[in-house]
Amino acid sequence: MEYKKSRQNAKKVLPSAKEKKQKKWANDLNDSECQNEIFRMANQMVKERQDITGLNCIKGASEKVIVNDKGIKDSWKEYMEKPMNEENECDQKLSAEIKEGPADCIRMDEVRAALKDMKRHKAPGLSGLVTEMIQATGDIGTQWILDLCNGIVKEGSITEDRK
Repeated sequence: MEYKKSRQNAKKVLPSAKEKKQKKWANDLNDSECQNEIFRMANQMVKERQDITGLNCIKGASEKVIVNDKGIKDSWKEYMEKPMNEENECDQKLSAEIKEGPADCIRMDEVRAALKDMKRHKAPGLSGLVTEMIQATGDIGTQWILDLCNGIVKEGSITEDRK
């Protein structure tokens, strides 16, 4: 019982205390010291919400700790130049045949399989279409997509009327 009375009393007292505090803040806005305090608090809130973007230090190739920005950038450059400029042995073993002539047309079963595998309940793209709309059209929509894709394959690019 005592807890309920305390809780009811707190519900009565809190709104009036909150209002008094808000009025005090409003009156203090005219005071220059309080304005500085408010700006300080706002800046602190902004700093707390910022992402940490840079590194403070990094260990270089010589095992020394580097703390200045230029040294960190140079160390990363030196580190990345080595793997980027080495020849990869696997690349030399690979070979692919160059296919000449027209591209193969897309088949109806490929379109059906692609439509079946599409994720549902996703946001629409620029066209405004969602997966559920396309799947609901059945064979008519599947044929339309097939014709669209095969037209793009034959022409080699998407025409302005299809964009």
